[in-house]
Amino acid sequence: MGTTIKIGWIGLGNMGNPMVKNLVKAGFDLTVFNRNPEKSIVLKESTAVKIASSAAALVAGSDFIFTMLSDDAALKEVYFGPAGILSSAEDKNFIAVDMSTVSPETTKIIAGACKENGVDYLDAPVSGSVKPAEDAQLIIMVGGEEKAYQKAVPLFSALGKSSTLLGPNGSGNTAKLAINLFLGITAQGLAEAVLFAGKNGIAAEQLLPLINAGAVGSALTKLKTDNIVNDNFKAAFALKLLAKDIRLATANGMNTPIGKTLGSTLEAAVEEGLGEEDMIAVIKYLK
Repeated sequence: MGTTIKIGWIGLGNMGNPMVKNLVKAGFDLTVFNRNPEKSIVLKESTAVKIASSAAALVAGSDFIFTMLSDDAALKEVYFGPAGILSSAEDKNFIAVDMSTVSPETTKIIAGACKENGVDYLDAPVSGSVKPAEDAQLIIMVGGEEKAYQKAVPLFSALGKSSTLLGPNGSGNTAKLAINLFLGITAQGLAEAVLFAGKNGIAAEQLLPLINAGAVGSALTKLKTDNIVNDNFKAAFALKLLAKDIRLATANGMNTPIGKTLGSTLEAAVEEGLGEEDMIAVIKYLK
């Protein structure tokens, strides 16, 4: 690889956009592709990136190709579609890195297809929402080969405060699903505590400082205090995405009582039209 690492990036949503900006700040050469081309155009107005016409067009000129997409279907499309990454990947020297939250099974399928084309593949989902993405404070959990991981470490360092190689492909996804299971349980528990207190005369603005100051307080409870007190449910992490992650955890063997209840609650909240709001909008459904 050359002295200036060239990165192809696919996916410019709430997370992908600030992550690209951090890589540019770190001195990497970025070319982006987004299925909605308007997002690429807007980003180029403020950030030194080039725009590719398709996922396939990134392959020839990239040392790494990153994906940060919403779900398994989107990821499969950019790899296996007619203008996808694997349509022109044979004998090309790049490392593929997926930072989406998808099924470990999908990761293994794509990793296998990449291997057939001589491409190393890392699954590298992140813990952290929009603000940590903006501040390059994400926690990155990785599955794949040690050699490919070590080559990617300088890029991960520009995106997060830590990265950890956990095992073979799929390991990063499994860890991320476990973390988001805990995240969802914590969010619903917080919502239920606030609602219980409210029914008995204690307002959220009274209860939440007590929670945050005590042993059950956490970064999450502090982060979501403003949302709850001010009925501000602008999505940092959309409820529909958490629901998707719990579905993936369920498909991969999660069958514990609280987890199953959480899954049912989130699915019902999505059906009631809360999917685009922040995950803590589960309190609106439970109310």
